[in-house]
Amino acid sequence: MIFPAEFKQVGWAEGFPTGRKVYFLSRYLIRPVDGGYEIIGVTLSDKGGMMREVVDTRVLAGPGEVEMYPCMVNLHDRSRLIRLATESGTRGTIFTGHDEHTTFVLDPDMEALTTVHIYDVTPPRPHLADTLRELEAAGLFGELGIRFEWHIRDIAAIDADVYPCRAAGFTCTVDNDLLAGTERVAGCLTARQVLAECYEDGAFEFVNICPADSVEREPFVARCCRSERSGVGDHKGHYGAIVHWGATPKAIADAVFAMVEGWRRQP
Repeated sequence: MIFPAEFKQVGWAEGFPTGRKVYFLSRYLIRPVDGGYEIIGVTLSDKGGMMREVVDTRVLAGPGEVEMYPCMVNLHDRSRLIRLATESGTRGTIFTGHDEHTTFVLDPDMEALTTVHIYDVTPPRPHLADTLRELEAAGLFGELGIRFEWHIRDIAAIDADVYPCRAAGFTCTVDNDLLAGTERVAGCLTARQVLAECYEDGAFEFVNICPADSVEREPFVARCCRSERSGVGDHKGHYGAIVHWGATPKAIADAVFAMVEGWRRQP
């Protein structure tokens, strides 16, 4: 797969008004030709200033192999561009950004991205997963070369008598109802502790809903309401990051960057 690291490496070559010279950062040129477009790799002279002589060219893909994506996109959302290029069915896809810069993906390969597994629950809103989707769409993780795989458990699908809290819209919850002490409870360690303190003789049955305790694949990011569990490292045999239940977008983003860096440093 060829996907320029930065769109400033990609030039648009409808002609050479200053002779056979291009901007010194250019490594690839997109050229309109009969029947479509060419994607060209260029080697530049190591001498010169802002404009450098082209000393070698090679056509990487030509008409019939390259298409222009019809809409403007966020060029920093690199995993999405690879996915869109994969779905195009052509070798090369040219993308135009909202600021009219241009890049391309040639021979797209989703397997070139590191898969990060996200563990969360709903209802209410899966805060970790939705925050990551928003940050990814903004292009924040573009340079990391990752994609997310979502593992979001639906608490409402659990056969239980009592659920965690009224914020999720459940009719019988740990935080809002007087219980008999024998119910089946969908909850985590925190729910266990609350009920143990409130019902000393309780004989509750628990279904553990903690996303961090559901981790089965690595690297991962999971949400947990226990602040003492937050951090990056090995968690029960899987490498990843645990973030607090109400973590800010910055805290979540920082955890992803730190986790990916640590994951790639592993032997």
